[in-house]
Amino acid sequence: MQMEDMILMSVDDHICEPADMFEKHISPKFKGREPRIVKSSTGVEAWEIEGHVRPGMGLNAVMGRPKEEFGIEPYEYNHMRSGAYDVHARIDDMNANGVFASMNFASFPGFDGARFREMKDKDLALATVQAYNDWHFYEWCQKYPDRFIPMGILPLWSIDETLKELKRLVKLGFTTVAFPDNPAMVNLPGLHNEQWEPLWGMCEADQVVLSCHIGTGARAAYASDESPIGAWITSMPISIANSAADWTFATFWERYPKLKMALSEGGIGWIPYFLERADMVQRQHGAWTHRDFHGQKPSDIFKKHIITCFIEDAHGLKSRDEIGVDMICWECDYPHSDCAWPFSPEVLWDCIKDVPKADIDKMTHLNVMREFRFDPFTTTKREHATVGALRAKAKHVKTEPEPSMGGLKSPYDPSRPVTSADVLKVLTAV
Repeated sequence: MQMEDMILMSVDDHICEPADMFEKHISPKFKGREPRIVKSSTGVEAWEIEGHVRPGMGLNAVMGRPKEEFGIEPYEYNHMRSGAYDVHARIDDMNANGVFASMNFASFPGFDGARFREMKDKDLALATVQAYNDWHFYEWCQKYPDRFIPMGILPLWSIDETLKELKRLVKLGFTTVAFPDNPAMVNLPGLHNEQWEPLWGMCEADQVVLSCHIGTGARAAYASDESPIGAWITSMPISIANSAADWTFATFWERYPKLKMALSEGGIGWIPYFLERADMVQRQHGAWTHRDFHGQKPSDIFKKHIITCFIEDAHGLKSRDEIGVDMICWECDYPHSDCAWPFSPEVLWDCIKDVPKADIDKMTHLNVMREFRFDPFTTTKREHATVGALRAKAKHVKTEPEPSMGGLKSPYDPSRPVTSADVLKVLTAV
């Protein structure tokens, strides 16, 4: 197998929502009250919601800029590649990167819709969630239905409204929804609360995967204000390990044996030790902790129910059988700074080239197709979905880095390492 022969389907990319998305899809009852783009007090574009101006429109959408500028947050649309917010340009960028299919988390709403949960008017909040889902389905995914896997957000402040919206999404064709990796950390009932039982049951019955992105619950903590930002970025994927333990030791898997969840952007290299430790804990402490796995081990639960993903992870790939190769998926992370666009295939191939073709196919697309019930090959020939075939269609796409896109200037002192406090100060100022 050659690099050009791979078929890449990413289970973790991101959308920077266009300015008119809510205006076009909000219920007529709430026309004029939907989120909208305004100029902030600092003179940059930002979302206004319920009268409050909120940052985050770009949310690390730095692809297309030199790496020296990755730490400069995009504050306007002209600071980003149009592929961040325009679906047609996104397809061009996917082709240039050799990526055939993509699943996208929200940006402004939060990866799991957290910003809408914070709204005071819950009727308006529900209408806003529905407007987002309608835009995501009709204006993004359905423009290229063989290229996108729809991902919905839910009104999690109300279990009744959550179930109604999920039922609506399933009818539309959604096969996954975003969910916080640790709901207890975001002022929702914890995973083990009985409130979620109807949601687990509906997701199992309709084969809907719960996609839990890093940072939606258990957030990576920085060691101190003086800590270099690189230390914080390093720990971000691994921060989901605490939540992974909570999911692994949950008892609801016994009641919903076909339920699946995904540790989105969590990486895989740490998982072999995690599973070894979980099994040891059960062996050493199970007699007094009273978590009965009924003849199974915690690692068995993990491998059966939890989908993992990686960007580049040579160590994890060597341990793929210990992790569970049938539940490992690849991710691109466009347009965020961990993404290797337009060289994602080269970076992946360097990690995966010595892996047997059968396992490569599983991790690059077959696992995605099975777990997310996505089959684009009913309308697209497989040979048209390869890295080589897609790049052949994208020769017109400009991929050279564009310095100072939109006139951005670095706010950081080049004479010392950027610290966590430096980054937080810049974000707070905007």
